[in-house]
This record gives sequence, structure tokens and C-alpha cells, in this order.
Amino acid sequence: MPDGLWQRIEPLLPRPERNPRHPGRKRIPDRQVLCGILFVLHTGIQWEFLPQQLGFGSGMTCWRRLEEWNRVGVWQRLHELPLAELQAAGKLDWSRAVIDSSHVRAARRGPKAARARSTAPAQARSTTS
Repeated sequence: MPDGLWQRIEPLLPRPERNPRHPGRKRIPDRQVLCGILFVLHTGIQWEFLPQQLGFGSGMTCWRRLEEWNRVGVWQRLHELPLAELQAAGKLDWSRAVIDSSHVRAARRGPKAARARSTAPAQARSTTS
């Protein structure tokens, strides 16, 4: 990952605090994990098949960090940052913008319509009563 890109992403990542009484294992650096995440997303391999030899940590480590960063809004902020910079520079052409369900949540199944009347024939009357 280029240094310039990393310098833009790093401030957006949360800084977990270590408990000095129970420090546990040291975390793999965020930059390495991000490279592992990008590798999996680029190649399409399954998380558990991420090669340890590449130095990105395990696939589960990368997956957990991706989920953590998603939960705290890192990707949303990373998306908004260049948009704000381009908007401030007057370089966004909103007439060419496209919105789809990856940006705006779509309502499920659309609006509810009135109940449709049944087209099945009515049940025949009982002849035994």
C-alpha cells in the first residue's frame, strides 16, 4: 500500500487501548491487516485461505478487523473524506451522480397495496343441513 494512501486511512482507524494487567497478544499492525483485507477482496479467496506467509495475519484476524472497522464507521468516513475535498475544490459534477442500493437503503418489497379480492369461486353451501 502506498504511503500516501496509508497516511489518509490511518487517522480514521480506531486506537484500541491495551489493558496493562491483561495485555494479551500484541495486535498485528493495522497497515498489514488492511493489506490482508484488500488481498482477500481483490482475489476473492475465502478468509480462511489467506496465506500466512504474506505477513497479513490470519484470515480470521483480517475478517474481525474488517468487521470492527465497519462497525465504527471507518469505511463511511473514508468514502466521505475525498468527496468533501472534491466538493470544496468544486470538482464534483453531481449531474453525473448515480444512487443505488449500495448507497441508499431501499425499502423492502415497496409500498403495501390494498388487499386483493379473491378470484376463487365461493364455497358451495352444504346440502346436508
